[in-house]
Amino acid sequence: MPTSPTMTSSSTTATSPTTTGSPTAAAQPGPAQPASVPLDVFEAGAEHEQVVFASDPATGLRAVVAIHSTALGPALGGTRFYPYASTADAVRDVLALSRGMSYKAALAGLDLGGGKAVIIGDPATLKSEALLRAYGRFVQTLGGRYNTACDVGTFSEDMDHVARECDFVTGRTQAHGGAGDSSVLTAYGVFRGMLACAEHVWGSATLAGRTVGVAGVGKVGRHLVELLVEDGADVVVTDVHGPAVDAVRAAHPGVRAAASSAELVALPLDVYAPCALGGAIDDDVLAVLRASVVCGAANNQLAHPGVDKAMLDRGIVYAPDYCVNAGGLVQVADELDPRGFSFERARARAHLIGDTTRRVLSLAATDGVSPAVAADRLAEARMRDVGRLRGIWVG
Repeated sequence: MPTSPTMTSSSTTATSPTTTGSPTAAAQPGPAQPASVPLDVFEAGAEHEQVVFASDPATGLRAVVAIHSTALGPALGGTRFYPYASTADAVRDVLALSRGMSYKAALAGLDLGGGKAVIIGDPATLKSEALLRAYGRFVQTLGGRYNTACDVGTFSEDMDHVARECDFVTGRTQAHGGAGDSSVLTAYGVFRGMLACAEHVWGSATLAGRTVGVAGVGKVGRHLVELLVEDGADVVVTDVHGPAVDAVRAAHPGVRAAASSAELVALPLDVYAPCALGGAIDDDVLAVLRASVVCGAANNQLAHPGVDKAMLDRGIVYAPDYCVNAGGLVQVADELDPRGFSFERARARAHLIGDTTRRVLSLAATDGVSPAVAADRLAEARMRDVGRLRGIWVG
């Protein structure tokens, strides 16, 4: 009889998900504070309902799942496989990412809560069928409070392995009844948000003739480039992985390349699209950024609280990342529909990201706040007003 992974659970008292402060300004992989400062999980995760740790020494599995809120429904969020420098770094990241998922689901109009998982280690050397199945057995013990999916370092094929031990998995391959690669609709949602920004700034919902810089052309960025080229944009790309840039330029010969993100942001761009890891918009970037719009697929793009206000003061329109990059969540969430997955239905819902972006930008202008604050207000209002209904007994 196979043994289940060792599990410990640190469950905090559920709090009202109306905390102010943008989830886009949350922690990134890497130390958020000096390594000598111990991490108090209850203090750091005071907003969260539950933080759970799993260990399976035989496979090398060390995982953390954070459930931020189930006010609107069961938590849904991907599994990030990343070589964190410390467990504390992993916990900080999973707390930030899970909080962002609550806001993302709420703003996208989904009846889902926010959760996230991280597996600590280098997926290139540690990932195995056995580890993924051990992880699946661990997620199964949560009884459906958390549904997992792909994220950085994990793919649909990995979710197929997880699903062999777990009923609460989305983002599987189409051959195994899943939605497949969610990066297609993630890119589509970002593109729809970008068109809304273009309409807000230049009066026309098109990127034709505009220069768009895309930092990161992996899973999502390469699909975004295709949409931009089709719309007539002049596209400049960069990526730390040279072959990714080469592949994009081979598919789209008119696309130009910058040597680095630092070089890219200093170019005379109309739109800057961060599509790699978070923390892309910091003080150094703002000092040289010439774009009128920032709209990209990366999670947690703001390096620290206050960056959104600095962009507002500079006249830069920021499309909150969790608003525009929700297409992937919409896609994997559709797998939970009892009628079965429908790409057309998911795409129609992702199309509405443009409308949501317009609402955010309009509210920001009306209230005189940054779009990040406006997006938070809309998400918090839905978590509060709709989540309250779960307390009404219906027999």
